[in-house]
Amino acid sequence: MFSKVLIANRGEIALRILRACKELGISTVAVHSQADANAMHVRLADESVCIGPAPARDSYLNIPSIMAACEITGADAVHPGYGFLSENARFARILTEHKITFIGPSSHHIEIMGDKITAKKTAVELGIPVVPGSDGEVRTEEEARALAGDIGYPVLIKATAGGGGRGMKVARTAEELGVALSTARSEAKAAFGNDSVYIEKYLGKPRHIEVQVLGDGQGNAVHLGVRDCSLQRRHQKVWEEAGAPTITPDERDKIGEICAVAMRKLQYSGAGTIEFLYENGEFYFIEMNTRLQVEHPVTERITGIDIVYEQIRVASGEKLSMTQDKVQFFGHAIEVRINAEDPQTFAPSPGKITFYHPAGGVGVRVDSAVYQGYSIPPYYDSLIGKLIVYGRNRPECLQRLRRAIDEFVVDGVKTTLPLFQRLIKEPDIIAGDYDIHWLEKYLAANKA
Repeated sequence: MFSKVLIANRGEIALRILRACKELGISTVAVHSQADANAMHVRLADESVCIGPAPARDSYLNIPSIMAACEITGADAVHPGYGFLSENARFARILTEHKITFIGPSSHHIEIMGDKITAKKTAVELGIPVVPGSDGEVRTEEEARALAGDIGYPVLIKATAGGGGRGMKVARTAEELGVALSTARSEAKAAFGNDSVYIEKYLGKPRHIEVQVLGDGQGNAVHLGVRDCSLQRRHQKVWEEAGAPTITPDERDKIGEICAVAMRKLQYSGAGTIEFLYENGEFYFIEMNTRLQVEHPVTERITGIDIVYEQIRVASGEKLSMTQDKVQFFGHAIEVRINAEDPQTFAPSPGKITFYHPAGGVGVRVDSAVYQGYSIPPYYDSLIGKLIVYGRNRPECLQRLRRAIDEFVVDGVKTTLPLFQRLIKEPDIIAGDYDIHWLEKYLAANKA
């Protein structure tokens, strides 16, 4: 096992990793920007190192500064959390070259799953169902028109290096294709420095379903069931559930085993999430995230498995602590992301928290790194914390969530808590009857 882990992240996920390390008896190093000098993970870590000014490019994305912090402190492993450098293959390679363990998959697996086209080809080779579309990059409008004609409209044009909805455009007719193609390319070039795009069949009312997987790089891999992450705004998730309201246990086990077998073939190591669009009983692969997910707590709650603990163990060379037949599912869990944002406009609301009272009680977990008197900086994402609730079934979980949201108080900044107070009363939410477009339609229809 490692003697000292450097946590190359901030906020609630840095604190989550720190707690797992402490429970494993591992010393911790917190790195932080100048803006995060008073952050909770910095206060609780065994050691801390300032790695640069507030902007992420000068601190949390600054590989030389993080490597220097490893050298100064003698850290023998780095956990990247999510975001920042968590899916940066170059960072993983540099750590390996310096004989420091990257707590995550190999740089090779990060690379093949980080490019959408290569990821889709790999998924096909591994037997994972995919959305009908191009085999690779679409280079000309003529090629795009021929392909769209074969697939059938509407089609979705996506950046090969994309994420977060950037470089993604829908063409519903042949007349819209040219403009959608050029716009997607322009956005992709601006956002990722790469204007490569590909085309897929556009699904009208799909749900966003994820399969959580764990592998140890030694041929062992398991799935931990499915999550429904369909409630999204601008392709950013705001509400996640495990299990998925519309997925039967048989469907869960079938798609889960397909993914677990694929990870065994790939000799995958660490945590990963295989994401699908789901419509009319069919799963269609869209991408794989080779890192810990924001919403991992809901899976932990219904399985009793500590995903971060397993990440650290397998990175140290140990085998998974469970086999698939030992993975069991209990009850239902929901996570909502409480952000420092205006609940109507979603404009960021950084500032000082003057009063903070997180929800508690049976079946309630709060993953947060804020505290009363803490000032939320304007330089990073606006996440205040994640409220995770559990129930023996979905109705009980919803009732507990309703109570917990009303109990949660954050003063001094605007938050998205009022949005969740409204959503929890919506008949479609209560019935679990929503798709990836539902939230944006709801917000458009309920503007103040």
